[in-house]
Amino acid sequence: MKEGYIIAHDVGTSCDKAVLVDLLGKVAGSVREAYEVYYPAEGFAEQNPEDWWNAITRSTKKLLKETEISPSNILGVTFSTQMLGIVPVDGQRTLGNAIIWLDARAKAQADKLMRKFIDGKVFALLAGSPLTAKDGIPKLMWIKENEPEIYKKMKTFIDTSGYVIFKSTGRNVMELSCASGFGLDLKKNEWLEWVFKYAGFDVDKLPTLVPSTEQVGLLSDYSASEMGLMPGTPVFAGSSDVATAATGAGCVADGDGHLYLGTSGWIVVTSNKSPTGRKGVVTIKSTDKTKSLIFAETETAGYCLQWIRDEFYKKESQDPTITNVYSLMDKLVEQVPPGSGNLIFTPWMYGERAPVSDSLVRSMFFNISASHKRENLLRAVYEGVGYNFRWMLEILENDYRLSLSTLRVLGGGAIGDVWVQIISDITGKTLETLPDPQERGAIGAAFCAMIGLGIYPDFASLKEIIKPCKVFKPNPKNKETYDFIYSNYKSLYRNLKYISHKINSKFIKGGLHGGN
Repeated sequence: MKEGYIIAHDVGTSCDKAVLVDLLGKVAGSVREAYEVYYPAEGFAEQNPEDWWNAITRSTKKLLKETEISPSNILGVTFSTQMLGIVPVDGQRTLGNAIIWLDARAKAQADKLMRKFIDGKVFALLAGSPLTAKDGIPKLMWIKENEPEIYKKMKTFIDTSGYVIFKSTGRNVMELSCASGFGLDLKKNEWLEWVFKYAGFDVDKLPTLVPSTEQVGLLSDYSASEMGLMPGTPVFAGSSDVATAATGAGCVADGDGHLYLGTSGWIVVTSNKSPTGRKGVVTIKSTDKTKSLIFAETETAGYCLQWIRDEFYKKESQDPTITNVYSLMDKLVEQVPPGSGNLIFTPWMYGERAPVSDSLVRSMFFNISASHKRENLLRAVYEGVGYNFRWMLEILENDYRLSLSTLRVLGGGAIGDVWVQIISDITGKTLETLPDPQERGAIGAAFCAMIGLGIYPDFASLKEIIKPCKVFKPNPKNKETYDFIYSNYKSLYRNLKYISHKINSKFIKGGLHGGN
């Protein structure tokens, strides 16, 4: 086997992580660089693409400095990126901020298109899911209808992955898994051009599609200088954060499942088939272009924990004597009995995709009493995310006929044992964690590059080298409590949906901001 490293950039919602990965998939170093999300109006969420690139260049230089690795030892650069971002470009420059995955401004466009596509059934059959306000085509049509000058100048559009590839190599492309949220024929791995035409979008603006393992180019002199790497270093497409996480978890065979606990959360099952999406579940392309991923995403999982930390544990977060506020929160949660004193939290802080597809629903604490303390609210957040995952699992098992007794858990939420055990108890599933759970997406992207380099022959060969380090089994003593709370948790959405929609149905008009 060759010697050397891959630098994989995990370009997420809040930061870029530059991760140095050796050829066995082990992390040799990691550096973060943060950037902002902008909320110019209710339902809007944007980022400045240049912020992504600046974070990538800074983090790469810091990574090389901290690890003392020579640029000559870097065999390739690749990316794991957030999905469903839209960056309109005129060929050489961006035409405004990126409309990111959290953005729900295109509800009217999504509703209109769903009616045109026979209630969305035709589109879902081919593309793997019905259209929502947060998907690519409705957002593109929003630009056409609300920013006609930008649409006219736009020669193509790219997503987060496409933008960082463009900055690295000068090519405008989109990787297959990333394209899944825009109108990809999952069986043929090509654009559903007739869908774009039917929607009223000019198909000559569609970017070129590439697989995850493709060498999309070489680092230009400019980009290499910016990153502190050697000109001519191979650049590989990588893939979406969902797809690279599955690969990094070793979930590469039919029926393998993983649960992700990050800012958002999801349950993903690798499949040889491409079933039609329903009940908020979608099907997207895997890093392996011969397979698909059945994907149920909850919009705000770890974000709920960040929110309660910032709003209820701010003092502790700022206390220099407390080195890890999340460890403190775990200890406080353990002091509260399962069920949180019959207090229920719903983790829908920015709308939801699964288990319910609803951009207007919001979170709540239900059944608060005078006996509840801050710690009850905290445990209710841990448990609320767990109930949401259980609901998602029910849909996957009942509607998709999947059998999921064991799941691998990734993301920052997998670092501590407390939350993982709570989710195991609520769902009744055996959960496995892996080393470096926060870096699994980057590790998966690195493996894509290694396959592209010929270091590994295929994705199936990764199965034997990616192994779990801890196993969590459900505690039967907590089953009765969680079953009771869960049945009431599900009814909250059904009973309060109308009120939630009435309150949140008025969106403030706005447009794209910025540009470079």
